[in-house]
Amino acid sequence: MNRRDFARLLAIGGAAPFLTPGSAWPRPADLPPTPSSPDERFWAAVRDQFVMPPGLTMLNAANLCPSSAPVLETMYRMTKDMDQDPSQDNRVKLGDGREATRTLLAEFLRVSPEEVVITRNTSESNNLVSTGIDLKPGDEVLLTADNHPSNHTAWQEKAKRFGFTVRDVPVPNPHPGFDYYVDAFRKMITPQTKVIAFTHLTSTVGDLFPAKDLCRMARERGILTLVDGAQTFGLMDVDLSDMQPDFYSGSAHKWPCGPKENGVLYISRTAQPKIWASIFSAYPGRVGVSRTFEGFGQRDEPAMMAFGEALKLQTRIGRAVIEKRSRELTQALLAGLRKIDGVKIWTSPEPSRTVAVVSLQPGSLDVRKLSTALYQKERIGCATRGGQDRPGVRFSPHFYNTHTDIERTVAAVRKYMSTGV
Repeated sequence: MNRRDFARLLAIGGAAPFLTPGSAWPRPADLPPTPSSPDERFWAAVRDQFVMPPGLTMLNAANLCPSSAPVLETMYRMTKDMDQDPSQDNRVKLGDGREATRTLLAEFLRVSPEEVVITRNTSESNNLVSTGIDLKPGDEVLLTADNHPSNHTAWQEKAKRFGFTVRDVPVPNPHPGFDYYVDAFRKMITPQTKVIAFTHLTSTVGDLFPAKDLCRMARERGILTLVDGAQTFGLMDVDLSDMQPDFYSGSAHKWPCGPKENGVLYISRTAQPKIWASIFSAYPGRVGVSRTFEGFGQRDEPAMMAFGEALKLQTRIGRAVIEKRSRELTQALLAGLRKIDGVKIWTSPEPSRTVAVVSLQPGSLDVRKLSTALYQKERIGCATRGGQDRPGVRFSPHFYNTHTDIERTVAAVRKYMSTGV
């Protein structure tokens, strides 16, 4: 980083620097208390908590979110501390920090620390469940086709090994309504159904599933539930004490805006006797199910402590406030995109059925060329989806985005729909 770049970073939000050997990041001004009606000035202060340069609009939270400056500072500081003195005596505080993050996760999800396992990501969490449940020939697992591969392909591959059957509940487009899915799952349940595994919010087109209703229906029939929360953990104000799944998974690197290779697996007290651990090594967690399910060997505990810092930031802002903001930006984006001739939107037009994932087909434009143009020429980051199943471009705004970001994005799509790429 040259002096000009460093000066530019310091100019973000009136930031003053903190120094980490070998690097320099802007230390944001303290975030003010969340007002009763947050305005754009407040959200600009939130944006200043992140080290992304001005002019870069990232609308790809469903894939990877930036970490805030406080998260980075915690991770770097604790990594330096550990590497300066890697003795077991000094590393005791790292284990304490890991357990503090477990407590924060439990509070975040409204469960107990004894039900929380800190994993590497949603994929590892989902696979611990699909490997750990004792299934045999004749048993059935119900899925949806829009599940992430870690919650779909994993079940299919393990079915080949263990002999159980996997069945998919149809996923129409646009979103057919919550009652459809409750009824569709109910109709497919048989006496052999042992597990229902579905994605809370799909990464494909942003369909929200009626998690609480599906979990209740399964629980009444003695069926286990795995809710893939990769797209809701850190986005929605998730309350697992209300949803009551048996298992819930999430990643730190997406909507929580935490460090990479950190995730969470919730295992309810009632489900814990019904699942086997599949990884056994040193350094397990200290409480509850983590004592048997978290023996993963040496961990990156500084990153786990930084995970806790990400949760603190969201809690300080307010989780319901963050969800409301993301929904607001999403609806503004959808409203703008609907006015562009030739754009086909795959995401549900009903606000209650989606949250912050918007997928669209930009007419006959090559989606990869459009994505490249958006990034290289407009400094807008997004994702693409190929193939025949609802192909196109995906935008996923989050609480660090602004209405200016949304306006710039709509204008850019309109321009390329008119001029081509």
